[in-house]
Formats: sequence, structure tokens, C-alpha cells
Amino acid sequence: MATTSAKQLAANRANAKKSTGPCTPEGKARSSQNARKHCFSGIDFAIVKIEEKEAIAHLRADLIATFQPANSQETFALERIAIAQHNLLRIARLEAGLGTAALNNALANMEDETPFVPLHNELHVDAVEAREQNRAYCLAQGFDMMNRRNSATWALFLRYQAQAERHYLRAIEQFERLKPLSRHQQQPISPNEPIWPAAEQGGRAEPPVT
Repeated sequence: MATTSAKQLAANRANAKKSTGPCTPEGKARSSQNARKHCFSGIDFAIVKIEEKEAIAHLRADLIATFQPANSQETFALERIAIAQHNLLRIARLEAGLGTAALNNALANMEDETPFVPLHNELHVDAVEAREQNRAYCLAQGFDMMNRRNSATWALFLRYQAQAERHYLRAIEQFERLKPLSRHQQQPISPNEPIWPAAEQGGRAEPPVT
């Protein structure tokens, strides 16, 4: 079994001293992100053919530019926020889709193709207001038809919406918890500040007993 000679050991130690890594806070922050630079891909979270592939990546880039994460854990927390934000937008699109489905059900019954009956003439005012009234009435009637056919559809949507909002708030809370911790770890120790706790008696700071 080969052993390392004293000369080789001294050379290895000398080489190690030449590479100390980043020294400035900015350099250390950038270095902390290197391991995660290629781990996050917004494409992995997009629905094919419906959502923009880089939508979450854009949200992530905006969050990082706004909050300037100090380490990989803060970056991960911001990525969770980006995913949660994207999910909230997805929920909004889903709600719009359900509303469109409700309108479609009211305008043409899917079972017998019964046409939608507009509001009674006595409820009409001018043409513009009448159009708006019929739109609201049509949406309400379609919603009622969908609910009668399967009441679980909208109940499930509301539960999905509430869950997405909870995930978003939790992601923000996690980032807020990490910020003070990481900022505290980055604070340099003052040359005049003792690194051991002060003794209870006398108010003097004593070194720990070894």
C-alpha cells in the first residue's frame, strides 16, 4: 500500500492554500448557488400545449432579482414561491374554463340541445345593459346546471383553490423564516466582541473551561 511522503504532503498543503475559494460576501453568495444552478427547470412544471414552458422560470428569475437570496436554501424557498405563484395562475385559468363550460351548458343543453332562453322582455332596459344582464344570467344558469349534474365539480375546484393559496402563503413564510437566520450567519464577528458568553458573576466574559 503506497504511503504519502512528507514532501508530497507538504506540496499538497501548499496547493490547498492557493485555492481558498471566494472571499467576499458577494462571491460566497454566488458560490452557494452553483450546486443548484442547473437543478431547477420550469419546463418540468408546465402543462404541455397549454402553458408557456418557461413561465415558472420567469417567475423564479423575478423573485431572485427582487429578493437577492443569500444561499441555496433561500433560493429553494423562492423556487417554492414561484411554483406556488404559477399554480395560483393555473387555478385562475381553470376557473375561467369552468365559467366557459357553464356558459356553454346554458346556451345549448348537451343532452337535448335545448336553446338558452334569454331574460324576459320586461327585465330588459337598453341594448347594452340587456346584453350584460343576459351574460350574467347565462353564466348563473350554466353554473346551476353544472352543479345539478355534478355538485362535486365546483366543490373540488374551491378545495383546490384553497390548497393552492395555502401553499403560496407557506412558501412565503418559509422564506421569511430563512432570511433572518442566513443574515445572522453572515454577520462577521467584531474583533472586540467576545466569542464566549459572559460569566453570570461579575459581568466579566471568561473563556470556557477545558
